[in-house]
Amino acid sequence: MNLAVEVAGIRFKNPLLAASGTLGYGVECEGILDLASLGGIVSKGLYLEARDGCLTPRIVETPSGLLNAIGLQGVGVRGFVSDVLPRLARHDTRILVNVCGDTVEEYAEVARILDAAPGVSGLEINISCPNVKQGGMAFGGDPRMTFEVVSAVRRVTKLPVIPKLSPNVGDITVFARACQEAGADALSCVNTLLGLVVDVEARRPRLAFGTGGLSGPAIRPVAVRLTWQAARAVKIPIFGIGGIASASDALEFLIAGARAVQIGTANFVDPGVYERVLSGLTAYLARHGLTDVNQVVGTLEYPGDKPQGEIGE
Repeated sequence: MNLAVEVAGIRFKNPLLAASGTLGYGVECEGILDLASLGGIVSKGLYLEARDGCLTPRIVETPSGLLNAIGLQGVGVRGFVSDVLPRLARHDTRILVNVCGDTVEEYAEVARILDAAPGVSGLEINISCPNVKQGGMAFGGDPRMTFEVVSAVRRVTKLPVIPKLSPNVGDITVFARACQEAGADALSCVNTLLGLVVDVEARRPRLAFGTGGLSGPAIRPVAVRLTWQAARAVKIPIFGIGGIASASDALEFLIAGARAVQIGTANFVDPGVYERVLSGLTAYLARHGLTDVNQVVGTLEYPGDKPQGEIGE
């Protein structure tokens, strides 16, 4: 039974990747998780220089979800290349690097450095983080800036370029098309939803930053819908992201049009989630008489183009 998939010219042994930030740089989980069992790892976001991130508290739980404002704390791209990549090379899995920047030029410079780094299979361009005061949504919320950033990265690297789209926009298809026109090889759909949790006794936000990014099962129906819309709008492949904690969750994204998926928040609850999901995918294929996970991709039978589930219908 085949679980291998190809996205943006990268062959993954299975369609399950660790989403950016939730597994650190991957090496933090050595001894806890067999990294070689993953289709791939998406690194924690990297700027040109090391970064402290937001003040604490940075994380608060919500019903069926997690609100975070880490602020993209990181070691910087040069520290990652010199200290982290050699350790990751010991593990038989694909490495995608999440690229960040406060300016278009910084995105391009980080990408240029990674282009020459051994063991990097592709670049996920973070134009959608809601937890930073510069960059982030400033680029992912304006299709012209999205095009400019992706174009700048495309010019300096031969690696696959994979912009990570924001759900906090009016029409995700506009941004998906802008990325495709700028030369993107694939898309990651989606980053976290902007949220706010209030301490009612103190009448203050529970997070030091104020707002934060909502992830986990609470956002999955929204993320599946956005993945489906993006997949219909462009010809490039898509990684589906948002609230995946079971094989059924992963299959929703695949059936909606994603070629592979990234698991994030579930890592904090159960590091064995990948083994469970892979086992569930295999069982699903056998139950439906299928031999290849690619046979389910994009098979959603949607009842017309009219939006469904509106109040009063």
